[in-house]
Amino acid sequence: MENTQNLADLGIEGLRSRVAAELARTRRRSAELTDAVDDEDLVKQHSPLMSPLVWDLAHVGSQEELWLVRDVGGAAAIRPDIDDLYDAFQHARSDRPQLPLLGPTEAREYLATVRSKVFDLLDRVPLEGRRLIEQAFAFGMIVQHEQQHDETMLATHQLRDGPPALAADPPPSDVDVLPPEVLVPGGPFTMGTSTEPWALDNERPAHQVHVDDFFIDSTPVTGGAYQAFIDAGGYHDPTWWSEAGWAYRQRADLRAPRFWWRDGDRWLRRRFGHVEPVPADEPVVHVSFHEAEAYAAWAGKRLPTEQEWEKAARFDPASGRSRRYPWGDDDPRPEHANLGGRHLQPAPAGAYRDGAAPCGARQLIGDVWEWTATDFLPYPGFSAFPYREYSEVFFGPDYKVLRGGSFGTDAAACRGTFRNWDYPIRRQIFAGFRCARTPGQEERD
Repeated sequence: MENTQNLADLGIEGLRSRVAAELARTRRRSAELTDAVDDEDLVKQHSPLMSPLVWDLAHVGSQEELWLVRDVGGAAAIRPDIDDLYDAFQHARSDRPQLPLLGPTEAREYLATVRSKVFDLLDRVPLEGRRLIEQAFAFGMIVQHEQQHDETMLATHQLRDGPPALAADPPPSDVDVLPPEVLVPGGPFTMGTSTEPWALDNERPAHQVHVDDFFIDSTPVTGGAYQAFIDAGGYHDPTWWSEAGWAYRQRADLRAPRFWWRDGDRWLRRRFGHVEPVPADEPVVHVSFHEAEAYAAWAGKRLPTEQEWEKAARFDPASGRSRRYPWGDDDPRPEHANLGGRHLQPAPAGAYRDGAAPCGARQLIGDVWEWTATDFLPYPGFSAFPYREYSEVFFGPDYKVLRGGSFGTDAAACRGTFRNWDYPIRRQIFAGFRCARTPGQEERD
């Protein structure tokens, strides 16, 4: 049995108000990320891995126009001439600076025009009678899409040179001493969802999965623990690496997580323009799947499967059902998880006791995306909706699944069933990991 969040309980007018608030809150975040730098910075490509910030800004407006103004609203196109420019499948990120993109002022004006029409539409659309608009799904999809690009823009900020442009309060430092790992008993549980109103197609449908007994780390692997792997020569010993991982480590000359470097007997990192010592108690971030897998092997463990991760995060043995989040069914609050760019860094391992899962693990939501051992594949009974390009074209062995969200992920785009995916070599994303272990598997002392 799975949990649900019935937005219909709000009533139509309550649902309209909820959608309006989410759209406005999300747009404020987009504005904060783009207003923080000047126009020259907005049009510059800070890394070939990323688009110029101004492309992301206009792209979220283009998608909002396509899905809400044109499809849901049935209105005439506002800027049909830019459809191809902001189609993510038409142009590689590295090529986008050469395109005739909207400038910062024009992009902001375009977004304002689209949003005005969307708010007018929200006042009159029935929000029922058609799958795309049932319980405001299309509006929720657009909120999530923009928040995903906000996290992408945050990653671009991390890659940009120059003085800091963003600021935030530090995360909470109230932590508990936890056992290194917790046991998750084997048995069936409900994975995925068929009822979460704004869940995306790859999260569906709910289905029963059996997982054997396993141990999972109580928290993500920390910077201090990862330094021990480096100091033990982990980057220079192929024993711990897969064949593909070792080939990539050599080709890319990996020696430490991205944005780390050694300064005498200590490690430093660059974080949004700040240079600081690597915190030993904070989850390690900016590591690839290959690095995570090598560390786990060195530690005598492994990465959890996606099924194991979701069972640890959602299954409540007392009720026999899967929760929406580790702590229960309520939407995330600041005491539950580090989300939304509120702190611009992970919280120390062992924080957020109110966000603990029934198994006792912490920080399964927020702080760092967590690599799993699983390829990105469809669930049994998967059906692409509302378009193939969201998930279906990415299914296969080229991508690994990440779960749980990061400090840069918004609550609207993160839940216990949410699935992210990326190439196993990616390091610019806010990704870390935790380890798992099969009973009887010998871990490092």
